[in-house]
Amino acid sequence: MSLLSSPRPAIEYPETDNLPMAENTLQFQWIVTIKEGLETVFASRPDVFVAGDLFWYPVEGQPEIRAAPDVMVVLGRPKGHRRSYMQWDEENIPPQVVIEILSPGNRPGAMTDKRKFYEQHGVEEYYIYDPEEIELKGFMRSGEELDPIAEMNGWTSPLLGVRFDMGGPVLVIRDPDGRPFLTYQEMRISRDAERSRAERLAAKLRAAGIDPEE
Repeated sequence: MSLLSSPRPAIEYPETDNLPMAENTLQFQWIVTIKEGLETVFASRPDVFVAGDLFWYPVEGQPEIRAAPDVMVVLGRPKGHRRSYMQWDEENIPPQVVIEILSPGNRPGAMTDKRKFYEQHGVEEYYIYDPEEIELKGFMRSGEELDPIAEMNGWTSPLLGVRFDMGGPVLVIRDPDGRPFLTYQEMRISRDAERSRAERLAAKLRAAGIDPEE
């Protein structure tokens, strides 16, 4: 009598590590601002996927090999919701750009391990911002390694087209048209101010006998 072998259990790829997305409000604000800013930059590109705090599995069958970048950008993959980024289901395209926002809980050893992971699994550009120390570091792929970028103030990402300005009290990230990334509150204030200016101009034109709608 032959014995039937039991089916292999399905491999589980966890969607969470039960750790918070951010350790404090400052770190969370920067993650959201950068993620949404990059979504806006690539809004017209259906082939660019931007995510925040999403598990990335680069190797099929090895769920222990994973990372959850604060922000990652994948050029060449469609937009859309995902439970995790399983690279083998994405034409084996890794995230080309990763951005990490430091918090007090980040340890130098852990950040070194992250850099090695991104180096090993195909990241082209890697940026680390410390919002408390106002310090930005960047790394660019050269062969098999991610080499430090000597000067980050005024640096323009070759893949993202955004510029990093470090001349003021905080980092300013500018889109390809030179407009700064804003928080949601800052965007609301900016839109309200622009609307008020437009209404005042229209009122002046009407007072001068000019129809602003013509």
